[in-house]
Formats: sequence, structure tokens, C-alpha cells
Amino acid sequence: MTLVHLVIALALVEFFVFLNAVGRARDTYHVPAPATTGNEVFERYFRVQMNTLEQLIIFVPAILLFARYVHPLAAAALGLVFILGRWLYFRAYVRDPKRRGTGFLIAVIPNSLLLLGGLIGALITLIRYPGLY
Repeated sequence: MTLVHLVIALALVEFFVFLNAVGRARDTYHVPAPATTGNEVFERYFRVQMNTLEQLIIFVPAILLFARYVHPLAAAALGLVFILGRWLYFRAYVRDPKRRGTGFLIAVIPNSLLLLGGLIGALITLIRYPGLY
């Protein structure tokens, strides 16, 4: 589980980097808080941050469930792919939002597998050991 926890920490560090990028973009493109619109490039940074937050809400519990009910090493590996996908998404979206698809897919596929695997693993455990609920 230590590897899984490390991957979660790396995903949170990545999100922190995205937060900082939004703050710098806010200054660079003169979008004062609390505004979230006003400059197209700033809005790209902001959308990456918000989309990543939306994905993290799924990612963190999903990787923990997958690690518990399926396999921790596989969970960590899928988590690293998720982090790579989010980074590629960030870079592509800021440059040209139309090119964000590859990064999005590289992140959403492992995130979906983590969630589905964790759910199925928990259900199988419940069926096999009904007294554990």
C-alpha cells in the first residue's frame, strides 16, 4: 500500500502544480480574483485545474478500493498512468484545447479501470464473505 499512497501523494503534488499555474496565469493575463473568465488562455489553465479536481474526486477513493480488493501494485501502476495523462492533458489544453483528447483518454481510462475494478472487487468480496459487511 505504500506505493499506492506515494502515487496518491504524487497526484496531489501534480494538482498543486496546476493550482500554482492557475495563480501565475491569473497574474500574467490580468484576471483578478474571484473572476474565472476574462482571458481565453487563463480560462484554459482554470479549466485544467477544475477538470483535474473533478477527476481526483474519483481517483483517490478508486485507487484505494482497487488496491484493497484487486492488487496494490496494479493500482499504483494505473495511478502513474493517470498522473501522466493529466500532465499531457494540462500541456495540450493550455496550448490548444482541441488537442486535449489524448491526455484525457490516457487519464480517464485508468481512472475508470480503478473505479470499476474496486467496485467489482468489493462486490465479489461481499458475495464471498457476506458477514463482512
